[in-house]
Amino acid sequence: MELKGKTVLITGGTAGIGFEAAKQFLANGAKVIITGRNQAKLDDAKKLLPNLTAAIQSDVANAEDAQSLLEQVKALGGIDILYNNAGIMGNGQNFAHTNESNVTIAESEIAINYLGVIRLNNIFMDMLKSRKEAAIITTSSLLSHVPLNLTPSYSASKAAVRFYTVTLRDHLQISSPNVKVFELQPPVVATDMTKELEYQAITPKRLIEALINGIKKNKFTIRVGLTKLLYVVNKISPKLAYNLVNTAKNAAVLKSIK
Repeated sequence: MELKGKTVLITGGTAGIGFEAAKQFLANGAKVIITGRNQAKLDDAKKLLPNLTAAIQSDVANAEDAQSLLEQVKALGGIDILYNNAGIMGNGQNFAHTNESNVTIAESEIAINYLGVIRLNNIFMDMLKSRKEAAIITTSSLLSHVPLNLTPSYSASKAAVRFYTVTLRDHLQISSPNVKVFELQPPVVATDMTKELEYQAITPKRLIEALINGIKKNKFTIRVGLTKLLYVVNKISPKLAYNLVNTAKNAAVLKSIK
């Protein structure tokens, strides 16, 4: 898929993976619109990336925000690529204990990580179908294959995204083959969201380089780093894959959660 001249909307584009994606899409000749919930961070991103087409305050979990975002994007000329990058991860769930935070964390993660993806795809679908060549990008995770006990609802939300993406791709191949559907499956990436996890993390730069390369080659499922290995190991031995993800240290942390 050609990126030069395309307009990309990146949700959660003020930091980490989303900010790096904005940089690299710009470097590949695309126009970029980012969104985020924090206006101050959006302002900072705009200063660091002055070539951004726009930085729009919007929450993917909010239906009114999503509709407003659509109208603002229309006023800017529309988009060719929707990159559903926004996501949150809340640590500290132990379902063996009665704790209201188990429900609160799960509600937030499902609302943003999964339902937010469906909401934006639904709202922008007609726009994307009208383009000669368009794309939707979702971000699942290596945890969509094997759950991490420290973040069970996050793992579940990413598994939901993975199954949804496969289905969406099949539906669009029948009705609107001009809209390509890419799924990025990252390993642990060095961002603020993952700094407390006990894994060797790759950089956002390396992850997005793999994403851009995959899009250019029309590789629809893009597994990066440890995700490639875990995917194979899980097919051969699900128990081994589970044990690799849920290390002894993470298991000890889980025991401490009440």
